[in-house]
Amino acid sequence: MEPSPGSRDARPGVAPVAAVLPAGGSGERLGGATPKQFCAVQGRPLVSYTVRAMERISWIADIIVVVSPENIEIMKSIIERYGHKRVTIVKGGITRHRSIFNGLKVFAENEFSNHLQKPEVVIIHDAVRPFVEEDILSKVVMAAKEHGAAGAIRPLVSTVIASAADGCLDHSLERARYRASEMPQAFLFDIIYEAYQQCTDYDLDYGTECLHLALKYCKTNAKLVEGTADLWKVTYKRDLYAAESIIKDNLSQQVCVITDVNEAVAQVGFLLHECLKSQIKVHLDISENISFSIGMEELTRIKKFAREVKKKNILVYGLLIQYKDNLLLQETVNSAAALIMALIKDRNPELIGQLLVA
Repeated sequence: MEPSPGSRDARPGVAPVAAVLPAGGSGERLGGATPKQFCAVQGRPLVSYTVRAMERISWIADIIVVVSPENIEIMKSIIERYGHKRVTIVKGGITRHRSIFNGLKVFAENEFSNHLQKPEVVIIHDAVRPFVEEDILSKVVMAAKEHGAAGAIRPLVSTVIASAADGCLDHSLERARYRASEMPQAFLFDIIYEAYQQCTDYDLDYGTECLHLALKYCKTNAKLVEGTADLWKVTYKRDLYAAESIIKDNLSQQVCVITDVNEAVAQVGFLLHECLKSQIKVHLDISENISFSIGMEELTRIKKFAREVKKKNILVYGLLIQYKDNLLLQETVNSAAALIMALIKDRNPELIGQLLVA
């Protein structure tokens, strides 16, 4: 187990909440050589999106990522490349429950106590569920503080049926009475850790439901919290395409237009704002401290900056809006808006640092 470089610097003085992200799966159902948590989505490993979702939340003090031994170096490189903070890598076990147990042990065993503080509440969340938001995390944490355990649920999409020994229908469940158990889940740390200490090898090898362990061994009946539609788990190859689509859509929600106070330039900014606002959220910033000039030196600086930030999956493009006739200004701005939308939605890495002309 190792903390990432600089992870302790970002850590708050107290640690009421921590997160454990099991990321040790082999990805057999995905059908590829690369485990799904390390598959690139828009050029960035899936697990990195999930870690980023957690580290954006200031009240999560520590993030434990549990990976199989052969993938520890890969996970270290991801943390370093994307600058993740407050992250500790832990070696996983041969099953999901054994991996989660390993992640919990780092808070309880003396050999790790020098830099990790035992949390009051621990969140357990799959590393391949990258779209978790602060609202649902807050809800399960607050419910866990009150009830000892809590988990997100969703309505069943399909009816669950049971087959008889001859392969024919035995019975079906009344779908309205049942829910799908999702992540995130949250627990008072002492409850879930005690449950794992007591559970059998059979539980560790064949069990899947953490909430069930808390009920079975600690008599803690979890509070069920209605989750959102974006809590689904990337399981099959088609899910990677869906995740890519969602990430692209999220990236294309906002744009910032910066202009100086020059009346003509400011007019372009306002017109661009009007063209784009029906499709994305536009922030218009008019500043006296901005000056615009395009020469070889500026182009070289844009290209260098674009190459540097590409390492963090940020794509920077240049767009020159030029016009000579005010009568053609709206047409020019319309062309610029179309280019901006295409760049944001397609995220074409081949065009980063290039100067496009509207």
